[in-house]
Amino acid sequence: MTWYVALVLLVGAERLVELVVAKRNLRWSLARGGIVQGQSHYPFMVVLHIGLLAGCLIEALTTGRPVISMLTWTMLGLVFAAQALRWWCITALGKQWNTQIVVIPGAPRVMRGPYRYSWLPHPNYIAVAVEGFALPLVGGAWMTALVFTCLNAGLMVARIRAENAALGELVEAT
Repeated sequence: MTWYVALVLLVGAERLVELVVAKRNLRWSLARGGIVQGQSHYPFMVVLHIGLLAGCLIEALTTGRPVISMLTWTMLGLVFAAQALRWWCITALGKQWNTQIVVIPGAPRVMRGPYRYSWLPHPNYIAVAVEGFALPLVGGAWMTALVFTCLNAGLMVARIRAENAALGELVEAT
């Protein structure tokens, strides 16, 4: 289980890096007239993501469930794929990426990287969903995977609705 604890802690450290990047990007956006929108769901999102990491550790360390090796390797591959997609999204959005919904009036909508595909308007949320399901299963924490996936689905409905409204304003402003 030591390797699983290390993996979860690495994902937690990656989240802290994301927050540093987001804070820097927020300052950049606000300096250019950026407007933060859709804040009502944000505290729940923070708690849910902290809960995912805590749940992974608590469930894996307290249940003593055996980990199925083939499932473990498959889920580990999905965790790494989700991280790659997440950082592709962050890189493509550049300074416009944030953990919050921020619109800079007059700024063009990013249409590069994974955002160039019209059939995939929110690729980062695919990364979040895959990671939220796969990371717990790497350590046999299937209850955490189930609870996170269900709660995240509800959150994504609110988040995507708010983000689409903000993006609609961005398109109208250009």
